[in-house]
Amino acid sequence: QVQLVDSGGGLVQAGDSLTLSCASVGQSFGPYALGWFRQAPGKNREFVAAISWSGANTAYGYSVKGRFTISRDNAKNTGHLQMDNLKPEDTAVYYCAARTGRETTMNALEYHYWGQGTQVTVSS
Repeated sequence: QVQLVDSGGGLVQAGDSLTLSCASVGQSFGPYALGWFRQAPGKNREFVAAISWSGANTAYGYSVKGRFTISRDNAKNTGHLQMDNLKPEDTAVYYCAARTGRETTMNALEYHYWGQGTQVTVSS
């Protein structure tokens, strides 16, 4: 069973950058597609980004496209979410997720494994 560990969250100011990491513990990442989701207080879980097993295909949520970049290093069993030009509305708990399929999906129900979440807070 895949165990995911999220890290890298913190408190930053608007306009700053932050990189989140997702590590697989005890088992390789493959062949799993990876995704990042976020959930703000009182809101539904929102799709942020996804990347295929090969890394060739990526997808982004509308609100983060052009500011966030998803990547992965299968040799190190890690995934990353580079977040640039952060805005207060990006404040949320961010979760990485993995699914037993090679291709991306924006549907949280199609992911089988989840990290514990890491808090990102962006002050104005």
